[in-house]
Amino acid sequence: MPLEMNRDVFITCAVTGSGSTQDRSPHVPRSPEQIANSAIEAARAGAAIVHCHVRDPETGTPSRDPAMFREVTERIRDADVDVVLNLTAGMGGDIVFGPTESPLPVNESGTDMAGATERMAHIAECLPEICTLDCGTMNFAEADYVMTNTPGMLRAMGQMMTDLGVKPEIEAFDTGHLWFAKQLVKEGVLDSPALVQLCMGVPWGAPNDLNTFMAMVNNVPDDWVWSAFSLGRDQMPYAAQAVLAGGNVRVGLEDNLFLEKGVLATNEQLVERAMGIIESMGARIVGPQDVREKLGLTKRAPVTR
Repeated sequence: MPLEMNRDVFITCAVTGSGSTQDRSPHVPRSPEQIANSAIEAARAGAAIVHCHVRDPETGTPSRDPAMFREVTERIRDADVDVVLNLTAGMGGDIVFGPTESPLPVNESGTDMAGATERMAHIAECLPEICTLDCGTMNFAEADYVMTNTPGMLRAMGQMMTDLGVKPEIEAFDTGHLWFAKQLVKEGVLDSPALVQLCMGVPWGAPNDLNTFMAMVNNVPDDWVWSAFSLGRDQMPYAAQAVLAGGNVRVGLEDNLFLEKGVLATNEQLVERAMGIIESMGARIVGPQDVREKLGLTKRAPVTR
């Protein structure tokens, strides 16, 4: 695709994630109220989109409890600031195998496998404007953990998203994930133009060197909308790189806990830092209504119970 700097940039804030960061920073929100409040502060700081997971309020471990997603959704919807809501649909595809000589049975304490309808239950109830679709199976940093998303599962979940009128954000951790995403569009499972998040530097997906990044960018169709992020200290450099290559920006505590070396960040501060980088490059930060118009999104209330 031809490379041209993006002059109208939206920022996504990934508020809390599902990684084991809950005890590494007091700023990582746990309860639905904390998650919603952090998302609202990020929106006030300039994020057009907030991407939300939920956690057990006591332990901080990741959860896919629809009641907690609904509370987060309603708190954000009721706030005095507008923002596009993006909920994860990535939970329920986790396998932790046993040791290398005895991989089966799987480790039940870390394994969470659910069917497509169960994985999509909170999306069908909360009706966010966007939800994520992790477009492939991948080894993560942990020795025996596999993020599992089969082609059949992705077709089923993708069709549910399309039927619900919720825009899928394709999470692409490697070039093969983009290849399959294009196949889903070709088959009519997903609508075009699609929305893509390029996930760089996540072990063991696409490394975050510039050659690999540009290979990812060059595999995004010209009419699709995309953002990119990397982890830790590479989060802010990728804010600049994404804009230069024609994309949008994601920051937040899901991907990075620090504002600078030794200084723990809040989501609000990370959004403000990214805004400074983007505006210093001569680009404009766009808001949630611009994003809705660009992506064809409709803001809706959760399903009445």
